[in-house]
Amino acid sequence: MEPCSCDTFVALPPATVDSSIIFGKNSDRLCDEVQEVVYFPAAVHNNVGERLKCTYIEIDQVPETCAVVLSRPAWLWGAEMGANEHGVCIGNEAVWGKEEVCDEEALLGMDLVRLGLERADTAEKAVNVIVDLLEKYGQGGNCTEGSMEFSYHNSFLIADRKEAWIVETAGKYWAAEKVQEGVRNISNQLSITTKIDREHQDMRNYAKQKGWWDGKKEFDFAATYSYLDTAKMLTSSDRYCEGYKLLNKHKGSITFEAMMEILRDKPSGINMEGQFMTTASMVSILPQDTSLPCIHFFTGTPDPARSIFKPFIFVPNISQLLDTSSPTFELDDPVKKSHLRIRPDRRHRLYRKHQQALEAIGEDTEKAKVLLDGIKKLEKGLFKEMESILQSRHISVDKVINLYSQCTKDEIRIYTTNINSQ
Repeated sequence: MEPCSCDTFVALPPATVDSSIIFGKNSDRLCDEVQEVVYFPAAVHNNVGERLKCTYIEIDQVPETCAVVLSRPAWLWGAEMGANEHGVCIGNEAVWGKEEVCDEEALLGMDLVRLGLERADTAEKAVNVIVDLLEKYGQGGNCTEGSMEFSYHNSFLIADRKEAWIVETAGKYWAAEKVQEGVRNISNQLSITTKIDREHQDMRNYAKQKGWWDGKKEFDFAATYSYLDTAKMLTSSDRYCEGYKLLNKHKGSITFEAMMEILRDKPSGINMEGQFMTTASMVSILPQDTSLPCIHFFTGTPDPARSIFKPFIFVPNISQLLDTSSPTFELDDPVKKSHLRIRPDRRHRLYRKHQQALEAIGEDTEKAKVLLDGIKKLEKGLFKEMESILQSRHISVDKVINLYSQCTKDEIRIYTTNINSQ
């Protein structure tokens, strides 16, 4: 089995229809890994010298953290993707190259996703958070729960209401590219070439010392730090290329629904199947008009083609997302979480019902159609509600407090009805 990574996309005006920025990501992980959707409110940390426990290591806490909604593998602290109350969205990808992956436990790329969301109110500030922590603490450690060893370097796509940034890493070295219009995607390969807007101060010198760059020709990050032929990056048949083609197919008319269509695409491999598969998906609408709310859609279940994108909007006093929160387990040593031989059953209520409904259908195509029609009808109604909010510029705060939770209950009701009818 060859480990695979995910795909993250962003579309900015003029590629989008209504001048919003559209963010999307599929999280491709081991097929039996549960991903939960969880909310953490903003917090003030008054204790001087307070430490924060991430997946493997402790780091310095900051005085204040933002409210965040995260889609994350249920066994770890960080997140595959998520958003914060200021309209910042981040997703990460596994990348490999000439720089050796460190086996020592440090910050996971998924930890850096959450830290960027908790500590930054703009995309560029999130870049600062990620690269500063990367240089201070490093990246490394097993990225799966269980006996399989799976470690990698990381790339990040970070977006807000105004712009997007790509950050790609090789050990402690990194390069960043600013994206202000059009479309951009990342997958499990380095993709920043000669357009480098920010970088690690020693990145080029290190490449010269390793003999990867002669110091004379134009510096190309991907060509220098990976084994890729960057001239062929957009002409190959891999997922990075296929994702770029799908974005350009919709260019000029990209909506949140078009982004979801891309994430659901199976022929391209974007919607992955097999031992590594799409275990959760996310799409966000980030209006440039700050009087409009950002809307974030999460599935919380595998295979977006058979899941519902449910909306989440930040308002005060949001209720906890109990039906997409996994059970917790007491472990003798939390640092050893990823080395368990037998993984605990981390399925949350939505995941269980989604799984049971699909198992009840089996190979019966007629029953599958009935279920799919039901969830698509619910999803279509949710989309109309969100479009109405954007057009009317009115939010019923009392309703939005429970928005994601209520959508999840409605989805569970469809699965339960289907299971009981078998």
